[in-house]
Amino acid sequence: MERLTVIALSFAILLSATVGYGESSDQINGAEDDDLLIRQVVSGADDRLLTAEQHFQNFKLKFGKTYATDEEHDYRFRIFKANLRKAKRHQKLDPGAVHGVTQFSDLTEDEFRKNFVGVNRLRLPADAQKAPILPTDNLASDFDWRDHGAVTPVKNQGSCGSCWSFSAVGALEGANFLSTGQLVSLSEQQLVDCDHECDPEEAGACDAGCNGGLMNSAFEYILKAGGLEREEDYPYTGKDRGPCKFQNAKIAASVSNFSVISLDADQIAANLLKNGPLAIGINAAFMQTYMKGVSCPYICSKRNLNHGVLLVGYGSAGYAPIRFKEKPYWIIKNSWGENWGENGYYLICKGKNICGVESMVSSVAAATQN
Repeated sequence: MERLTVIALSFAILLSATVGYGESSDQINGAEDDDLLIRQVVSGADDRLLTAEQHFQNFKLKFGKTYATDEEHDYRFRIFKANLRKAKRHQKLDPGAVHGVTQFSDLTEDEFRKNFVGVNRLRLPADAQKAPILPTDNLASDFDWRDHGAVTPVKNQGSCGSCWSFSAVGALEGANFLSTGQLVSLSEQQLVDCDHECDPEEAGACDAGCNGGLMNSAFEYILKAGGLEREEDYPYTGKDRGPCKFQNAKIAASVSNFSVISLDADQIAANLLKNGPLAIGINAAFMQTYMKGVSCPYICSKRNLNHGVLLVGYGSAGYAPIRFKEKPYWIIKNSWGENWGENGYYLICKGKNICGVESMVSSVAAATQN
């Protein structure tokens, strides 16, 4: 058994030498005339023997993709083929999940990062309030806030690096539900337009609309501003060029306090059960190609946290064949629409800090409305 473990680790290390999050221009332009069949895992078994051209045609139809010129079409096709190869590598590194064609398959790494992730920095502020240690003796083996009415439908940030606002808003929506018994969809656009809160310890680290932000800074803004409006009163546009239109009279939910949770899976679970959905940061390296299943990659940096998401629950037995047995997992609400992942959700291994999922976790409490 030890020998098998060593072999598996050696295989993972070998793969890590060849896998990179993204493709160089040489990789995009290279092998573009190669018409070898791409036997990747995709949506159906019959698709496994399709050529890259057929995959691309299906991709365009499924996601409504059109390109202005033949040159743009050919460029996107080269990127698409590079991303098919990336999906194959991700599949080898992450066999518990299914990787393949997603709505991001015609984007370069830089385009994906710029438009669909947006957590500004790794470290939490040094003066962040720490959550108290909670008892963990009798934690439920499985829990999902969706089953208790605390989670709004999956939203879509569009081509705007505002994921941080969706993460923060989702946490406050859940906290407000716990406080009032009512689930109210709150405004991310208010944060995009109005929140320019900065970290006093890091020059230039400010919430910046579609150019990134941090969930705790968003909570600080909400605390100072008095609250957030409803989504319907301040709807999302996915653009950050407009003026702040916040109206104090339309506040629907407010922040009482917020805190950061220690890097401990049981403490995170205990806080999730007590305080509602949690705002978290994650390394989105494997999310560009993720389709379904429990993601538990052999290698994924815990430091490069670049995407804000919402932790809504956990399960005890998701299949992830790292040691040929079932693994517990976190249930994460994303903000890329319901057509991504498992109806807009991402499942990832619990308790191993895979992709830094347990490194940046915050809870928020809602203030009682008058």
